[in-house]
Amino acid sequence: MKAYIYDEASNLPPQEAHDSNESVSLDQLKELGVLYWSIDSIDQVNSIAIQRDYKNRDHIECSPQAMGDVYHQKLDIFFEEHLHEDEEIRWVVEGSGYFDVRDQTDQRWVRIKVEKGDLLVLPPVDNNNYIKAMRLFKDEPKWVALNRSSETEGNTYRKILTLHDGMPKAYVEKVGRAMAMRAS
Repeated sequence: MKAYIYDEASNLPPQEAHDSNESVSLDQLKELGVLYWSIDSIDQVNSIAIQRDYKNRDHIECSPQAMGDVYHQKLDIFFEEHLHEDEEIRWVVEGSGYFDVRDQTDQRWVRIKVEKGDLLVLPPVDNNNYIKAMRLFKDEPKWVALNRSSETEGNTYRKILTLHDGMPKAYVEKVGRAMAMRAS
C-alpha cells in the first residue's frame, strides 16, 4: 500500500497514478478514518471479520474482460465523488488499484494505491483495468453510492459527529471516491 496526496494539476487520465510525491502516513490515514492491514491469508481476513462484526462477503472483479461493455461506465461511476452509508471494506485478492479519500481539513484528495494482500476499510461517508477483491459487510451485502450533492450534505450518516465503532469524529466527515482499478 502506498498513500499520497493526489496531484490535481496532472493532465493524466484519472486511473493513472497522479503521484505528487507527498506521502501520507498510516497515522494520517487513520485520522481520516481509513484502516489498513497487510493480509497473507484468508484466516487473517476471517479474524478481522469476526473482530469487526463483518457477517457477509462477496467478490468483485473489475476488468474489461469480466465487465465487458459496462467496464468504462463503471469507471466513470467509480470516479464520481460519492459517499456510502456503510464502511467500504476491500481485501485485494489479485491486481492493484486506487481509492481516493478527501481530507475535509484542506479539501485535498489522498490517493491510496492497493495491491494483492492489502485490506482497506474506508469510512462509511466516503464517497480499473483489473482488480479482484473480496468485499466484506457488517450486514446484508449492498453497494449504494450517493453522489455528492446538496441532498447528500443533509444525509443523516454524514451529519453524525459522535464516535462510531471506535472511529474518530473525522470518520464521518470524510468524503471519498473509489477509483478505477488498473492491472498490475
